[in-house]
Amino acid sequence: MAAAFLVKTEPSTYSFADLQSDQKTVWDGVSNPVALRNMATIRKGDTVFVYHTGDEKQVVGVAVAASDAYPDPKLKDPKRLVIELQAKHPLPTPVTLKQVKADALLKEWVLARQARLSVMPLDEKQLERLMKLAGS
Repeated sequence: MAAAFLVKTEPSTYSFADLQSDQKTVWDGVSNPVALRNMATIRKGDTVFVYHTGDEKQVVGVAVAASDAYPDPKLKDPKRLVIELQAKHPLPTPVTLKQVKADALLKEWVLARQARLSVMPLDEKQLERLMKLAGS
């Protein structure tokens, strides 16, 4: 089974709807060292959930990593990574941060504990629970 991750975005900057419209994008702008370590483990074919920050605070869509993580060609720093993301589909029902924090299994997920981390993994149990809450 491919690994699963969550990436965060401010929907007014780049939303899941924008990704659907573009079909594919280079996901960049990650600078936090922990988020970059997480991003470095993303491989082509991994499932990537898109989370809207700001007023929404909810997981809204599913994408797939269309590439392994690689150094951002626009920057001189080889530690700054990007991935290519390809849109798959919106979640049938978005999963809110409030739901994540209230869920017995998901409340221990990084999303509930480190609100500012922009790239994070999901383990198999978290993935199954998130999909169940989303109605998938």
